[in-house]
Amino acid sequence: MAKRALIDHRLWLLAGMAMAIAFWTMDGSAGIPALRVALKGGSVAVLAIYAWLRGRTGDATMIGIVMAIGAAGDVGMELNVIAGGALFAASHIVAIALYRRNRRPAPTGSQIAAAGALLLGVPLGAWALTHDPMPVIYAVVLGAMAGAAWLSRFSRYTVGIGALLFVASDMFIFARLGGVLDESVTSWLVWPLYYGAQLMICTGVVRASSPNHRG
Repeated sequence: MAKRALIDHRLWLLAGMAMAIAFWTMDGSAGIPALRVALKGGSVAVLAIYAWLRGRTGDATMIGIVMAIGAAGDVGMELNVIAGGALFAASHIVAIALYRRNRRPAPTGSQIAAAGALLLGVPLGAWALTHDPMPVIYAVVLGAMAGAAWLSRFSRYTVGIGALLFVASDMFIFARLGGVLDESVTSWLVWPLYYGAQLMICTGVVRASSPNHRG
């Protein structure tokens, strides 16, 4: 029964990845706009469902909330960029709270330095690319999220790298906003980096929160 339940949970991950790939390969100038929005938001929304069904712990519930707000942000970005950005900032704030309550007991000096570099470097990078205060305000929260993830007890090979991929995805967006890179380049990079980030963060937290997890 437990093995069957695990397979059922993984089906949600497969469904999310299928929707993410479908969204990425769908031509934005063709097809049904509502379908694109549904695929975009749905691919992350099913990660929230996965977390709530698979984890059944406080940490899994919180990362499910992060994914749910992120899915709303994905939809919001298609309707209003400011609203979408605000939702993503909210999801990062919940993630920061999760990572802070799961702080690594004795981080090394290099880990602390890396977190500090993210906290300062992400907003500085956003400013260098855009020279616009609005992205920088968002980038402050983004950098804090990535730094907190790096200092959390969760695996740096999943949650930590996932947070870095999230930063990379948004940096490409900043580069597009600032005219540094053309949309023909960033359109192929932003989504896979972003979705890979959400997938790694969600599964990493859920796995670490499992009662059977041993490190």
